[in-house]
Amino acid sequence: MTEETGRREPGSPSDGGTSVGAQPSAASAAKRVSPKRMSNGSIMASCFIFAFGMVGAAYASVPLYRLFCQVTGYNGTTQRVEQYSTRILDKTIRVTFDANTSNGLNWDFRPVDRSIEPRLGETVQISYKATNRSPYEVTGTAVFNVTPMEAGAYFNKVQCFCFTETTLKPGETLDMPVVFFVDPDLATAEETKHIRTITLSYTFYPSTPAAKPVAALPDKNATDGRQL
Repeated sequence: MTEETGRREPGSPSDGGTSVGAQPSAASAAKRVSPKRMSNGSIMASCFIFAFGMVGAAYASVPLYRLFCQVTGYNGTTQRVEQYSTRILDKTIRVTFDANTSNGLNWDFRPVDRSIEPRLGETVQISYKATNRSPYEVTGTAVFNVTPMEAGAYFNKVQCFCFTETTLKPGETLDMPVVFFVDPDLATAEETKHIRTITLSYTFYPSTPAAKPVAALPDKNATDGRQL
């Protein structure tokens, strides 16, 4: 055997090197890369789904929170009922009334009576008055609550101007009744049996941006007279 015949190539298998056949092909490399790309795509899709889910939850949280407050009376939210109380106690409770308007609403808004003392379970009617002091028609929405907040679940409204929007013309005054009763269970519930006074408070906000008065059009005859 000559020296040239016994010499092995450096890349031969018997020399411990890597043979040409063992080197990764383009297809096998693509197979190794593709799961990584699929993983990144799944992560991106999950992020988008999570983001849209958070946006949807944010929009849904407002009506759900409002519904929760109406059902439980949380945060002083009163209850809306369709019928009067069928049980009336001899025990009375003092109910006071408060009225407020936002900065963007030029209304004079106040309760007709500052306080009353109905019996627990007795259905009563009180009134608020609102006067539009603006030179244009304005629509407002009333937001309400009861304090102490624990009493909200026991304060039941049968009729209220806060159920709908209120529109007043310039200078118009409107009498707005509220029909309600305080649930007799207020006197026995552990968290409310100590309550002696309840305050019903309203705040009016403009429903739409106030429109500015429209300037009168110039008199055409007067203009023609000046031109002559």
